[in-house]
Amino acid sequence: MFDALQDKLQKVFKTLRVQGVLNEETVDEVLREVRIALLEADVNLNVVKALLERVRVRALGEEVKSSFSPAQEVVRIVRDELIGILGGDTSFLTFSKDYPTVFLLVGLQGSGKTTTAGKLAAWLAAKRRRPMLVSTDVYRPAAREQLAIVAKAIDIRCFPGEGITSPIELALAARKDASDRGNDVLIVDTAGRLHIDEELMQEVSDLRTKLRPSEVLLVADAMTGQDAVRSAQEFHERLGTTGVILTKLDGDARGGAALSIHHVTGQPIKFIGVGEKYDALEVFHPDRMVSRILGMGDVLSLIEKAEEKIDKQKALEVHRKLQTDTFSLEDFRDQLRQVRQLGSMEQMLGMLPKIGIFKDAAKARVDEKELVRIEAIINSMTKRERANHEIVNGKRRKRIAKGSGTSVQEVNQVLRQYVQTSRMMKTMSKGLLGRQLSKVQLPAGPAG
Repeated sequence: MFDALQDKLQKVFKTLRVQGVLNEETVDEVLREVRIALLEADVNLNVVKALLERVRVRALGEEVKSSFSPAQEVVRIVRDELIGILGGDTSFLTFSKDYPTVFLLVGLQGSGKTTTAGKLAAWLAAKRRRPMLVSTDVYRPAAREQLAIVAKAIDIRCFPGEGITSPIELALAARKDASDRGNDVLIVDTAGRLHIDEELMQEVSDLRTKLRPSEVLLVADAMTGQDAVRSAQEFHERLGTTGVILTKLDGDARGGAALSIHHVTGQPIKFIGVGEKYDALEVFHPDRMVSRILGMGDVLSLIEKAEEKIDKQKALEVHRKLQTDTFSLEDFRDQLRQVRQLGSMEQMLGMLPKIGIFKDAAKARVDEKELVRIEAIINSMTKRERANHEIVNGKRRKRIAKGSGTSVQEVNQVLRQYVQTSRMMKTMSKGLLGRQLSKVQLPAGPAG
């Protein structure tokens, strides 16, 4: 996401850094290039004008003139103003005192509303909430069945509402059922249309009046660009939405909708969809997103993702095995599996800052199939071979290659990667990472 904008802005700021002194002419030239970059990224024209005007006033002010590094000061100003355009602070969900909390999801047909309802339910379940789903789409064939399939895939209850054909009656019955069964959140997936019409707005407005939801969340497709912004503006004016969930942001290389929607509607982006899987929903942090756009990385989100997905006990065991030279190919395979749980490699590399050893990381094209191939090769080894790689001679390598559907050369490559990785990890485990891990105690095992 934001690939084109990121590249263009980095080129602009690289040119800016060679300027010893900043004058009005230089600032205007830089802002002209930033303007072109933003417009090519499909950012709303009014948003671009407002952003650049504020940047220009601050860039020609005393805070820059008196700075030892005026170029860096301008980059900081652009960063601050972009964060403001995106909403400033992170906006979290609001939960009601009444039981259950109701979240009403609205949006056009095809925006990914039903899948997003499932993703939101899965996210809430991971936060120890007890969500329930219901679809009030009584018009589109199999719409309610589609949500039921999503709910089954994530092991979340979906209210069937058999025999009920009124959207309002469905929602009210689901709310009562959620209360009776101890579900503390009800997510209502409303009907969509190919375009906004009076009938759709009236139905959703009636649902809002009857349900009194804590959040009315617009689900918008980021890949539709300014169309998403226009529909968000109309939904908010007619319904009073409280936030936006942008879907398909991972497939949007420009990012115009994300950079425009808050400024135009005044409503915060609360979540972004970054993939097809049900765990590919992230809380939207304006400051972190801007850091990624400017090539500064988003290490905090990467750390949070790792903390959620990586087994801490296994991390401690690996650390101790590295210290005692007992890190095996089986451990290597388990580490690869945990890395794959974090998401696509391209997403993770995109969170790294574009400086130092990470400078070209985001441009690297990682073949996800390579990780599967490595695992297949290790799985084709015997337990003894995985425990002691040195016994894997030529004859064994041929057998392993045949069993994994690969070549002897690929088996050799995996063995080299294992040796190099174990050495690197051992070095890291002796540093800061090792000192942090050594403070954590594993729970005691059963007595005897």
